[in-house]
Parts: sequence; C-alpha cells; structure tokens
Amino acid sequence: MKKRVITPPDAPVIGPYSPAVAAGPFLFISGQIPLRAATGELVEGDIRAETTQVMENIATILAAADYSWADVVKTTIYLADLTDFATVNEVYGGYFAGDYPARVTVQAAALPRGARIEIDAVAFKVPPHMRTMA
Repeated sequence: MKKRVITPPDAPVIGPYSPAVAAGPFLFISGQIPLRAATGELVEGDIRAETTQVMENIATILAAADYSWADVVKTTIYLADLTDFATVNEVYGGYFAGDYPARVTVQAAALPRGARIEIDAVAFKVPPHMRTMA
C-alpha cells in the first residue's frame, strides 16, 4: 500500500507537514486551525467564525481527496477554552447528516498562531472494488 499526499492549492499549510495523507482506504487530515488559505491569516471573529473556517478547511481537503463528511470516522477537537464547547458543537454538528464520527474534545494550553480551535480528522472509504462484497 502506497501513501498519497493530499495538498489542495486552496488549503492552508504553515509548516513541514501534509494537509492530509491517504493510505489505503484511510484519509488522515492534519490538524486544521482557522486560517484562510488565500491570506495565510487567522479568520477574524468569534469562536463560531473560527470553527466554521476550520470545518471549511477540512471540507476542502476531503473534497480534494474524493472523500466526504459521511466518510469521517474520527475527529479530535482542541480548544483553547472549553467554555466554547457548546458553540463549537453547534457549528461542528451542522456539517454531518447523522451518524456522527467518534470524537475527542480536549482543552489545550495553547494552539498555533493563537487560534482558539484546531481539529484533525480520520476518514475511511471502502474501495470501489470492495463495495459489492458482503
């Protein structure tokens, strides 16, 4: 099995890492902070705006790898302040149509560039040649 690096031109990258790596049926998405790809700057606004930008960054990576939110099986949410949990949950939940992925949410002492949120994800897609197998 060979890995495939996913680097969409419209996904922000701020270090020596790949935005995502596909390995077999899995897609491992690196932690995304609320950066706008066009400027490389943090989105301005409250935790709702930051969460939305993070989710849009993940959506861009999923699409570039030919995956969707329905394929996401695990996420980790890192928050600078757990009092933002309810708002983050509301925005996050809007990206899924039921069958939510497994998830961990933790408070982090600090996040890159002073962000208030970072999310990473793992997606899984059954390869086309195996979809008809029982």
